Amino acid sequence: MGWFEGLSGRGVHPGLANITELMNRLGNPQKGMRTIHVTGTDGKGSVCAMMESVLRCSGYRTGMFTSPEIMRVNECIMIGGEDVSDEDLEMALEAIRPHAEDMASIGMECTRFEVLTAMALVLFRLLSVEIAVVEVGMGGRLDATNVVDPEVSVINGVGVEHTRFLGSTLGEIAAEKAGIAKKGAPCVTVNTGEALEAIAAYCDRVGAPLVAVSASDAEVVNTKPDSIDMLFGGELMTVGLPGRFQAGNAVLAIAALSQLPDYGERIAEHVQEGLASVSWPCRMQKHIAMPLIIDVTHTSTGAARLAEDIGEIYGEVVLVIGMLEDKDLSGVCSKLAGVASKVYVTAPQSPRAAPVERMAAAMSAFRDDARPFPDVDSALDAAMDARGDDNVLVTGSFRMAEEALIWLQKRFARYSTFSPASTSTDASRAGTRRA
Repeated sequence: MGWFEGLSGRGVHPGLANITELMNRLGNPQKGMRTIHVTGTDGKGSVCAMMESVLRCSGYRTGMFTSPEIMRVNECIMIGGEDVSDEDLEMALEAIRPHAEDMASIGMECTRFEVLTAMALVLFRLLSVEIAVVEVGMGGRLDATNVVDPEVSVINGVGVEHTRFLGSTLGEIAAEKAGIAKKGAPCVTVNTGEALEAIAAYCDRVGAPLVAVSASDAEVVNTKPDSIDMLFGGELMTVGLPGRFQAGNAVLAIAALSQLPDYGERIAEHVQEGLASVSWPCRMQKHIAMPLIIDVTHTSTGAARLAEDIGEIYGEVVLVIGMLEDKDLSGVCSKLAGVASKVYVTAPQSPRAAPVERMAAAMSAFRDDARPFPDVDSALDAAMDARGDDNVLVTGSFRMAEEALIWLQKRFARYSTFSPASTSTDASRAGTRRA
């Protein structure tokens, strides 16, 4: 895996030339594979997890590709609801590496994400996946995952992000994400306004039937630390993920699944079971034995939803926050400052991390009592000591979640007590850190 991790230095290079060439050399394992392709700004991973859970409960051998990982790259590729093994990853790399190295010799240097995408598609084929749920890495039109030929495309809520690559306006960004839509395949979205207009225009241009649904079609009737209950289509359903916003994700997941030709005869009767049993780590995830909540939110929209749900379920919390420098620090801080009894700012161990000083400056516009800490461990130690009766919330990035899990690992001989919602992110499986 050392060669693979070394590809991180190649950065991000949107475009389909490399992945198309690599897939051709590998015999195009994605061709003929049943696929659901998912993009959006917030919640796309949760939608993927919900659909995969429903499909698995329906008896399909499922594959799921998501990114980034929290602890180990194995998390990105799941078969039948389980992370792929180290042996399977090595098998995929053995097939891919000679082609990638040969391509590099002629100036086509594959990035880490391009190779990771190829690994997923190769393993889905080799391990006899019947239907795969594939999450876009960034954007859509030029994302490496856009070599798949989906039965259904899904676009969750679009926000302003990655403006360097995707455009400066909501419409431009939505148009890039709409680039996963394919001729004849339904495209399902919850977007409205400018974003919906851009998506509709693209779908019309390529001949993709557009299905627009509303998150408000579901009514949340109960919120709990590990789940919600909602009314949808006249039925009471439990979603095994916390947060009111998960109801909208569930509406989108159900709508997307309903476009599959075998929905009525095989899938529909398992929707409630699949939603109730879904797991997706580090999404407002409460530790069983400690007053600690871990969340990967890193956008202002996500932070607004997180603050609402945290306030409703837990009241005030001690906030430990660190972010990557290319994110909307001010927007996230503005949303979370009001739900915190105390605020501790820090920086994850990543070359992309916003310096503690910059994080403190962003938070100072909303709180004059924010305390800076040089690393996540010291911030968490201080937060636990000073929390009183409050829970501690760690958020701001995937890398903050990773370091919180490692902090926990140091304090528990075994980490299996974490999370009523998931056992797939076990700190005992900690691996290579990502930027």
